[in-house]
Parts: sequence; C-alpha cells; structure tokens
Amino acid sequence: MAADPRAGGRVRVDMHLHTRRSSDSLNDPDGVVRAAAARGVDRVCVTDHNEIAAALELKARYPDRVIVGEEVKTAEGVDIIGLYITERIPRGTPARETCERIRAQGGLVYVPHPFAGGKGGGGRILDRIADLVDAVEGFNGRIHKPELNARAVRWAEERNLPLGAGSDAHTLFEVGRTFVEVPAFEDTPAGFLAALREGTIHGLYSSHAVHLASTWAKLWKRLPGAT
Repeated sequence: MAADPRAGGRVRVDMHLHTRRSSDSLNDPDGVVRAAAARGVDRVCVTDHNEIAAALELKARYPDRVIVGEEVKTAEGVDIIGLYITERIPRGTPARETCERIRAQGGLVYVPHPFAGGKGGGGRILDRIADLVDAVEGFNGRIHKPELNARAVRWAEERNLPLGAGSDAHTLFEVGRTFVEVPAFEDTPAGFLAALREGTIHGLYSSHAVHLASTWAKLWKRLPGAT
C-alpha cells in the first residue's frame, strides 16, 4: 500500500489519531491505515496515549504510510506529542522533560490542542516549553470551539512555528477528516518539519457524539476478558 501523492507532489497527513492501544479507542490498528487511505490521506501519525507499540508495528508494515508518535500525558496533566520517536516516554513525565526526551531521540515536539481545557491546559504550560516546540496543532477535529483552534494558530504564527492538523480520531469514522497537505517530503524529522512550513490545513469538526464512543471504549476495556 504505497503512498500516492496527488498532483504536484502534495501529500496529505492526518497528524493525530489513536488505535486500540489507547485506553479510549477501539480502533483496529490496520483499520486506521486502511481508513486513511480510503479517504485520500497518504500518511498518518499514530499517536496513542502513553504508548508507541502499535505505531511501531504499523510503521514496520506500512513504512510509507505511518509516522510513529506518542501523546504523552505529562505530570501537569497536559498532552504533548512526540513524532519520529523510537522509545516510549512514560505518562507523568514533566512537560519540559517530555520535550527534552523527544528531542533527545531526534524527534519533533508537536503540541496538540494547546488551548483546550484539561488536556491542553488552557495554554498554561506553553511559556515553559516554547523554546522546545517544533510545531503546533492548528486544527484539531475534536475541538468543538473554533476559537480554541484559532488561538493555537495565532500562538504559533507569533513564534514562526509551523502548523499541523489532525482528526484526533478515536473511531474509524473520524480518521482522515482533518489533515495537513504538504509537499512530498523525505521521511525524516527535518524533512517533515520543512514540509509543514509549506502546508495547508484542511479540517472538518467531528460530532460531539464521538466522545460517547471514547467513553464506551473505556468502559468496554474494564469488562472481564475485554481486550
């Protein structure tokens, strides 16, 4: 299943999504890749919560389709994504240390939904990590207040940081509904980061109902014998 860049060498990347290795998703890992391809998305960043096992397995099977990532829940309760990493960063690692550990692996520090309440901390850790941030999520498909995405765009633009976009999919329905379209790039952190500077965001907001699916996934996994 080789990537098929569209005319002009442009490539579509959904930069934030989950598989069943996340506590709040039941997505079949291979199904995520297939769903993205079916919707015309060339690559996905697999960013499970506090886990990279599925991402590594998918990268081995679909090297042209997958970028390995992890969405780390930091000690401050705020999420930070590492892209192009090879080692898991434990949940509860302080935010600045999380960024430093991503950088130490040669990865990219990508800040998702920075102004969302709770998981984004309403922007409260941004000043502490600003010098370590490589890119910012300018459109998250699960953020239902457009002004929160707009604030992320402004914060990034004020610091000349590139913007990314992702569906934050926890269900297969969401995969590929939001993506960034970039020039074809060498599959390296530097290559992808350079491409993001020439990217164009395309985004659709998902229904509030997707959060019910995440809640159901959590409950299902607590049942005896559930996997």
